[in-house]
Amino acid sequence: MTPRLRIARDAPQQVWIAFGGQADQVWLRPLRRGFRHCFAALRDEAGWTVLEPLSGRLVVARLSVPADYDLPGFYRRAGLAVVGPFAPGPPRAGWLPSLLPFTCVALCRAVLGAGAPPALTPWGLFRRLAKNLHSYEKKILTTTNN
Repeated sequence: MTPRLRIARDAPQQVWIAFGGQADQVWLRPLRRGFRHCFAALRDEAGWTVLEPLSGRLVVARLSVPADYDLPGFYRRAGLAVVGPFAPGPPRAGWLPSLLPFTCVALCRAVLGAGAPPALTPWGLFRRLAKNLHSYEKKILTTTNN
């Protein structure tokens, strides 16, 4: 049984997944607008690292911004959809390699670990991650003083 994806509050490493993209490649046109690409942003005590799979290469960038910089807010202001934070989980168990191609969704799921929801497209991953966050927030009880 796969452990559920954990919501991160005070985890040593937190992951946000950002979604967006134009149809700059012909094969991306059938995908939902605004959800043709995704990438991961990781925050730890030293700062931010961005993992962005592009056509033909993987970009890994350590950003020169403070660890408390609101990078998810920056991405939202730029028009991207962002979900998180999540705590990266343990690696996926199994000895068989995946038969699916290495895509932006595959990279984001690998960063999230064994608890990542199944998805083939950025829109599918966004829906499942947003649902995970929403169901977690519903479990938080609040009290009011009347």
